[in-house]
Amino acid sequence: MRKTIFLLLIVLLIVPLTSIVVTSQDDTLVIGFLPGVVDPFYQVMQLGVEAAAADMGVEVVTQIPETWGVQVQTPILDAMIARGDIDYLVIAPTDKDQMIGPLQAAVDAGIRIITVDTFLGDGDYTNGPVTFPISYIGSDNVEGGRISARGLAEAIGGSGKVYINSTNPNVSSVEGRAVGFNEVMDNEYPDIEVVALDFNLDDLNTATTQTAAQLEVHPDLAGIFGTNVFSAQGAGTAVINAGLGGEVQVVAYDATQFAIEQLREGTVSLVLAQKPFDMGYMAVQFAVADAAGVTSLPRRVETGFAIIDIDNVDDPEVARFIYQVP
Repeated sequence: MRKTIFLLLIVLLIVPLTSIVVTSQDDTLVIGFLPGVVDPFYQVMQLGVEAAAADMGVEVVTQIPETWGVQVQTPILDAMIARGDIDYLVIAPTDKDQMIGPLQAAVDAGIRIITVDTFLGDGDYTNGPVTFPISYIGSDNVEGGRISARGLAEAIGGSGKVYINSTNPNVSSVEGRAVGFNEVMDNEYPDIEVVALDFNLDDLNTATTQTAAQLEVHPDLAGIFGTNVFSAQGAGTAVINAGLGGEVQVVAYDATQFAIEQLREGTVSLVLAQKPFDMGYMAVQFAVADAAGVTSLPRRVETGFAIIDIDNVDDPEVARFIYQVP
């Protein structure tokens, strides 16, 4: 991150943004923003995109799908391409493989791509199978899964049964979280058993129902890892509905207001806050810098985490990473 910040500072010093973005009244840079779904994480990311756009004098066209999936995101992407005025696209691909073709079509139409939160292929845009995006800006989700595993293991005393509620297969972000989580449990906690992994398809009600079913099948379940906004909220809701708040511990990925409330109530033991505002803001910065001719932008930027627990939730330096949605 220090290297990334240093490079960004150089960009800002060498290329004054106010002098490069608008060359005439009719030549404003237009950036499309296409996240994965409507949820607090992406809403905060949108705030970052809009703040950067206002600071840099660019136009942003935002389209947010109501539900997650390639079948929903692709037609919106096609419509953005058809507009003919989009210069850059900031997108969270809803499938690391199936969105390659649609995004290649955007590139062929002259649109430059920056991926946020999720990536294409294996995320290595220098040597991997997909190299056309400018950069991936988001979390190191494998490491986030490791952090979550250690936090949950500590909360349940290093032994017992745990369950993962995730969202969709073949999505780089949540896939990485599950990989990191299982890696730590397999290698560091021999007395912890991961009993199941469910996909809720980004539906809160499904996440709640799936978790309730696991609580029935495993009445001795000790902990749950919710890999995103809907997973964590559904898991917490099911635990509370079962009257097990405080007995079954939940680790929540994403610092929503609901997750923080459950942290205060004792159902959630740890909240892993990503930095969606930073992802959105930096993506617009990268687009502006690329348009100015900067060629040394890093191909991958990991934005880090804030780890929130009951001991630091009221610390202003930590609390500022809780997702605040208007």
